[in-house]
Amino acid sequence: MRSKDNIILKKVNNYINELKDFTNGYDYETFCKDRKTINACVFDLSQIGELVSKFSQEFLDEYKNVDWRGLKALRNRIVHDYDGINLTMVWEVIDKEIAILQYDIQNILHKEN
Repeated sequence: MRSKDNIILKKVNNYINELKDFTNGYDYETFCKDRKTINACVFDLSQIGELVSKFSQEFLDEYKNVDWRGLKALRNRIVHDYDGINLTMVWEVIDKEIAILQYDIQNILHKEN
């Protein structure tokens, strides 16, 4: 793995840890009432989407099992505010999909380091 890809993975993992910290103990209703947490989480998700667009093609080809394209699409929806930000979708990503992404990233880091 290229050094640049390794750095990106570690940054993504850091944003995931922030998302988990920000929403620790939250449910959907609590999340929806906390604008600061919503804004922080939306920012982190957009950063993750931006970062994954910087992976080398070699890396993307090797780790096709991860939905990198979906992360980029989420970033685009957030940044360009297509039809407003859907908090249900954001919460589902944070509550369910981020743990899967972190598991995949940690496996890649373990394999490559």
